[in-house]
Amino acid sequence: MLILRGSPALSPFRLAKLLQDLTAAALPVRALSAEFVHLVETTGDLTPAQRTVLEQLLTYGPSRTGAAVTGLTQVVAPRPGTLSPWSSKATDIARICGLDAVQRIERVIVYHVAMDNAALAKPLMLLSAPQLSVLRARLHDRMTQVVFDQVEACAVLFRHEAPRPMTSVPVLASGRAALTAANVSLGL
Repeated sequence: MLILRGSPALSPFRLAKLLQDLTAAALPVRALSAEFVHLVETTGDLTPAQRTVLEQLLTYGPSRTGAAVTGLTQVVAPRPGTLSPWSSKATDIARICGLDAVQRIERVIVYHVAMDNAALAKPLMLLSAPQLSVLRARLHDRMTQVVFDQVEACAVLFRHEAPRPMTSVPVLASGRAALTAANVSLGL
């Protein structure tokens, strides 16, 4: 998996609004940044010329530099097992440009969140589990996205599995109990 950094994902206005939302949720956040990162699955190594074409394709949007923020990293990515519309179109464009070795391109947003150490009980402690849950809820759409702690964890997006046989859940016959049993048996 190739990892290529992109442009800032949010404008200064949207970052300020998100920061305001996070502090209103009683999170000890001092600053944050958001940048696009492109993940590329290939079937083999790219030649230097192909790598140049790929980097040119993935250079888009505003050229402003993002604020340098260090702290807690949260990576918002499409749900594993799905193919985002952005990915579908970007992969098609790459192939039209002669990048046949590109299997799939996916885009994620990497947030860096700087904490207000004075508000924390211990300087090295970042967030409690409930605070982390609140932070993640404000950063992503849980219906279409997931949050990882590091970019490398996004490799799961490119996992290929054999299709499983179709099953059914007897909701009409068993109601909620059938859904609960399905969640357990399917690992959800």
